[in-house]
Amino acid sequence: METELSEFERQMRREINAFMDNEQKTRRKAATSPPEWPREAGEKAKAPRSKPGGAPKTGHLVKLAVRTKQLEMDTIFEHVSSSISKIEAQLEAEKAARKAGYPIIGYVIETRRL
Repeated sequence: METELSEFERQMRREINAFMDNEQKTRRKAATSPPEWPREAGEKAKAPRSKPGGAPKTGHLVKLAVRTKQLEMDTIFEHVSSSISKIEAQLEAEKAARKAGYPIIGYVIETRRL
């Protein structure tokens, strides 16, 4: 009985060690090389993205009319917000305009979804 148990333990250790060695080789291969996906003969490359890679995928573009002095012409200030809420995006844009040196915010010209 004891020899069967020790033989079983040795066999299990060999299988676990073999599995762990294989897993480490697979991890090293995955870490050092990008995945290679098979392409079919008629498959074309993907179309280029409409937005640059670092551009936010959701949010709003807010345009504000801002001024530095009371009797000055309005200047357009644009701010890109990652918020999905229009009001929150507008508040972020107003804070960004004040931080950029425009203390007077006239009105919202346009709010557009990205």
